[in-house]
Amino acid sequence: MPPAPRSRARTYDRLKSRAALRAQARAIGEVVAGLDDARLELPTRLGDWRVRHLVAHLAGALDAVPRFLAAPDDGRALSTIADWAAGTAGSAGAIEQDAVERAAALGDVRTAYAQASDAALVVLDADHDPGTRIVHRRGAMLLDDYLVTRLVETVVHADDLADALSLDAFPHDRHALASACRVLADALAAKAPGGSVELRIPPFAVVQCVEGPRHTRGTPPNVVETSPLPWIRLATGRLTWANAVDVAELTASGERSDLSSLLPVMA
Repeated sequence: MPPAPRSRARTYDRLKSRAALRAQARAIGEVVAGLDDARLELPTRLGDWRVRHLVAHLAGALDAVPRFLAAPDDGRALSTIADWAAGTAGSAGAIEQDAVERAAALGDVRTAYAQASDAALVVLDADHDPGTRIVHRRGAMLLDDYLVTRLVETVVHADDLADALSLDAFPHDRHALASACRVLADALAAKAPGGSVELRIPPFAVVQCVEGPRHTRGTPPNVVETSPLPWIRLATGRLTWANAVDVAELTASGERSDLSSLLPVMA
């Protein structure tokens, strides 16, 4: 059987991405501004992280935009959004250490988040050429692609924040939520290329993955379906496959539909 054709890389609308990141950063800012000292010390689902570590990490995720944009461009080859997602797998320890050190250095993390958000918004409001590059810790990217990674960061960690604070829901920007779902779905498809399983995350994404017989028409024999936030939690290790099945947050049919060995796809 010939190999399945390679799919074209997904593209993201630059203006929608910028508007979504503005909205997501501001929504997080409203929650952070209302935190008292006691709630900053609440535990999170991220190991030893407290809420203050999470806020410090979010500040760093936004501060990275102007900071890396200003870094000298060493001319290295451009990496993609998929490269970024794959590259997070071995970075959990360094990310945790950075958050702890950042929280200790920043003092009031609420003020630090507000300042980082304001600095990122200055970049978002500027008229950059579509070819503008940004040099980050693991390589170079187009600025517009890097902003999509910030959508993933702010959606994933806003959900962590909502969980730690026992919020009923977080007002995620719809395009930010959609972008995070698509980046993580594409990361799974890149990790396990193939066409034997169809992953559905309505209304935002459908991808095929896992090597094996490829269906060409009709309903595929192996289907996994879940909704956006459960998928994001599965893909980032916040939710296990068994727990998602147990509480009916996903359905899986077909002998190849158990994707638990492929998750998470991002740290």
